Amino acid sequence: MLYWLTGFSDGGDFFNLFLYITFRSGGAFFTALVFGFLFGRPLIDLLRRRQGQGQPIRSDGPESHIVAKAGTPTMGGVLILGALTVSTLLWARLDNPYIWMLLFVTMAFGLIGFADDFAKVTKNTHAGVPGRVRLLLGFVIAALAAAWATWSHPGELQGQLAVPVFKDVLINLGYLFVPFAMFVIVGAANAVNLTDGLDGLAIMPVMIAAGTLGVIAYAVGRVDFTDYLDVHYVPGTGEILVFAAGLIGGGLGFLWYNAPPPPSSWVIPAVWHWAARWAPSRSPSSMNWCWRLSGASLWSRRCRSSCRSSISSAPAAGSS
Repeated sequence: MLYWLTGFSDGGDFFNLFLYITFRSGGAFFTALVFGFLFGRPLIDLLRRRQGQGQPIRSDGPESHIVAKAGTPTMGGVLILGALTVSTLLWARLDNPYIWMLLFVTMAFGLIGFADDFAKVTKNTHAGVPGRVRLLLGFVIAALAAAWATWSHPGELQGQLAVPVFKDVLINLGYLFVPFAMFVIVGAANAVNLTDGLDGLAIMPVMIAAGTLGVIAYAVGRVDFTDYLDVHYVPGTGEILVFAAGLIGGGLGFLWYNAPPPPSSWVIPAVWHWAARWAPSRSPSSMNWCWRLSGASLWSRRCRSSCRSSISSAPAAGSS
């Protein structure tokens, strides 16, 4: 949406910054992160009041997990989806079909997850929407998204599957491209769903994958990068980086309230900030500050949680 401000630019003023995908990606990251900070606590309090005892916990899980998760409200994904949607609509180009494809798939699968959690809470059971129903809905959504993507691709790339490492190899799947894409989309969605369950276990791989795919999409969406790397050029995919940055920011905002502070996690913000120290000469300033401030955010979160744990475990005054 803010991209439209470039219409007021004379080529050398502040509005000209909105032309750059890297600048808008940084804006999407910070918007999603701040959204998580501002609305995370009110959302958690609302869900706790509405759900009471929270989501029923499976009895076949780790004992520590059963005890720690008791009474924890579910539907925390609403915070991530809200942050992602707001940041994407605000900073991405709304005339880009890939943005709307991503939002469609995200919101559609998000509704399935919401319905599943809602059924678990209302029925007071860990079995929500039946698995077959979820799979059927997932395949329908994936079929629509795959057909949409095929229609949006350049003519010479429609139905083609690029093979990693082998730059000149394209496999023409033809009509099999849609079922193949359906399998990948539904498989990835269920893989994350199966991974979820412990704090930070699903969102961290999702953030890493989003960052990687965002960079790849940005590279193949630029003529100069594709010429240098000798890969296929797909116009418009660079805008996916804005979506990926919003997802990472929303994920960090979610982790602010979700992740416990294991000792090993101290190294993450330390390395992150150290990487940012060497990044200025090699990355745009907005993305560099994403690295720095998000690393500082994680570090402050760990400090606060560790202090809180130490205080709560300390013996009371006068006790033996």
